Amino acid sequence: ITIDIALWKFETASYYVTIIDAPGHSDFIKNMITGTSQADCAVLIVAAGTGEFEAGISKNGQTREHALLAFTLGVKQLIVGVNKMDSTEPPYSEPRFEEIKKEVSSYIKKIGYNPAAVAFVPISG
Repeated sequence: ITIDIALWKFETASYYVTIIDAPGHSDFIKNMITGTSQADCAVLIVAAGTGEFEAGISKNGQTREHALLAFTLGVKQLIVGVNKMDSTEPPYSEPRFEEIKKEVSSYIKKIGYNPAAVAFVPISG
């Protein structure tokens, strides 16, 4: 579990980039807000496992809370990492990925993001 925010910096020919790893655990939401308030773009990690996704996207779920906080704190660019794709049934299930993409898109549209401009990336690990 990440407790504090962690920073990594690098630069490309065109950009100076700072990666901020902010905690997602509900006990450390203050630290998450501190990290997110400094961001131009956020990667929202969503668990794909049965039950995990449903808990996160539920009315008081962390997925909803984190997406809403990111938008409220001025993060206009969002990437959604659909994690634990190896734990879907069957593993790496494209229908499960598409189901999650559809539900998350519906929610983030309600809070102000344009789902067409949000990248959804299946990941595992």
